[in-house]
Formats: sequence, C-alpha cells, structure tokens
Amino acid sequence: MNPVVLQNNEFLRQFETTFNGSLARIEYAEQERKIFLTKLVIPGDVNDVEFEENFIRSVLEFISEKNLRVVPTSPKIAGFVRRNKSYKSLLPVGIKL
Repeated sequence: MNPVVLQNNEFLRQFETTFNGSLARIEYAEQERKIFLTKLVIPGDVNDVEFEENFIRSVLEFISEKNLRVVPTSPKIAGFVRRNKSYKSLLPVGIKL
C-alpha cells in the first residue's frame, strides 16, 4: 500500500488525500488543543478498507505530532480508534469509546 499524502486544508477545516484521482477527506473542528474529527468522506468509487484505515491512521499521526488531543465524533473514526488501542492515548481525559 502506498503511503497516504496528507494535506491539512485549514481554510476548509479538513484533511485531504487523493486515491485513484478521487478526493477523500476528514472534516474537523478545532477547539482548545483538541481536534474533533466530525466526518469521514470516502468517494463512492473507492471501496478499499486498507486505504480508509491508512488515511485515518495518517490523520491520527499528524494530530499526535502536533501534541493535540482527538475527539472522534465520526462513527467510522471512533471505531478505528476502538480497534487500534495505541491511538487511545490521543483521547482527552474522560473520553471513552
């Protein structure tokens, strides 16, 4: 699997990447050193679970490098964090998935 080339589009408040020419994005809201991951949008012509998971992983790594906390309000992203316990350290105190 090719590495995900991640763009942080601060103007639209979304992380973006392309896959086979289609734009995938994770929309976010930022407040007080926390990023709320609100929506995962994968184009309809992309049916690749490995790509989706690599995209989410890339966004979580980016957030980790910025020393921010993450609040995944998107069900798919919350499920990913639940399955990948190493990312639970990014959750703010008191947030359980």
